[in-house]
Amino acid sequence: MDISLVGMFVALMAIGANITTIAPFMVVGGVPITLQTFFAILAGAILGSRLGAIAMIVYAFVGLAGAPVFAKFSGGISHLLSPTFGFIVSFIFTAYVVGKLIEYKKTLTTYVYASLIGMAINYLFGTNWMYFAYKLWAAAPDGFTYRLAWLWMVVPLPKDILLSIGAAMFAHRFEVNVLSKSYFRRLRRSA
Repeated sequence: MDISLVGMFVALMAIGANITTIAPFMVVGGVPITLQTFFAILAGAILGSRLGAIAMIVYAFVGLAGAPVFAKFSGGISHLLSPTFGFIVSFIFTAYVVGKLIEYKKTLTTYVYASLIGMAINYLFGTNWMYFAYKLWAAAPDGFTYRLAWLWMVVPLPKDILLSIGAAMFAHRFEVNVLSKSYFRRLRRSA
C-alpha cells in the first residue's frame, strides 16, 4: 500500500509541475507557477512525514534519472545546476515538516498552520537556492538582486497561500472522513 501511495504522489507532482504546459504564460522570471507546492504539502499531510518525504525524494530522483516529470516536461541530471532545483529539494523538507507537525495533533488549525509553514519552507529554501545559483553558477539576468528574486516570488504567493490552505482543508477532511475509518486504521497500523 505504501509504495502505491508514494507512486501516486510522484505522479501528482509530475502533473502539478507541468500545468505551465497548458498555460505557458504562468512563468515569471524563469520560475514556473506550478501546483507542486500544493502536492508536496498534501503528501506530508496525508502520507505523514516519513512517506511524504519519501514520495518527494522519489519524485526528485525520477526526474534526475531523466523522466520528464519536472516543469516543462523536463528531467535529467543537469537539473542539479538549475536555479529552480532548490524548490524541488525543498519539497522533501516541506512534506516532512508538514507531516511531522500534523502527526502531533490532527485538528484543522494544525493542518492549516503546518501547511503554511510548509509553504514558507518551500519559498525560503527555493528562493535562496535560486538567488545563489544565479549569483554563483547560472547566468543571472541583468540587474538581478536578492530583492528581485523575492519580487519574482510575489506573483505565485497568493496562489500558494490559497492552495496551502486548500490542501490543509482537503487533507483534514480526508483524515476525518476516510483515513480515520476502521479499515484504513488497520492498514496504517500494519504498515
